Amino acid sequence: MSALKILVIPGSLRTGSLNARLAAVAAHELARSGAEVTRISLADFPLPIYDGDLQAKSGVPKHAVNLKRMMAAHHGVLIVTPEHNSSVPALVKNTIDWLSRVQDAHEIRGQVFRERAFAVASASSGRLGGVRALAALRLILSACHATVIADQFALPFANEAYDEMDHLKNAADAEALKAMARQLIDISQRMM
Repeated sequence: MSALKILVIPGSLRTGSLNARLAAVAAHELARSGAEVTRISLADFPLPIYDGDLQAKSGVPKHAVNLKRMMAAHHGVLIVTPEHNSSVPALVKNTIDWLSRVQDAHEIRGQVFRERAFAVASASSGRLGGVRALAALRLILSACHATVIADQFALPFANEAYDEMDHLKNAADAEALKAMARQLIDISQRMM
């Protein structure tokens, strides 16, 4: 059997992003749990704001096609999203909007979402840890017919959550992240 592959997508481009930092910690935990992990930056896949007229005129942008194919090469996906105004940021929503329109000749639209497990996580300097963004992201992915695992991870007070070795200081946070990683791996393996 081939190695289980998990794609980790931080939903922030900001320098020093709390969510990019959480994505790195989660990627490490997934690798420790036996997955082959690829962590990307959406900066490497720049996309225009989704517009149906643009799609009709020019087709789906090559970066959306490339990201969809990268996602298709993995068995599971973890999206780590910031929370903007109690929802997902435009970057995350726009990326999903474009990916849902990539359709190779032998596929149904959005097939890449239907064939792999997704996990969602968020980090925030606030006390809710981005939980409202996770609810919104779960709804968006479900509308794409994705299998979104039950466990999710919201990291409150993320600006104070790490020790000098970049490990989570709070044992309960570390255990919750580990449980989410294990569940993503388990469900991804079942879907292989």
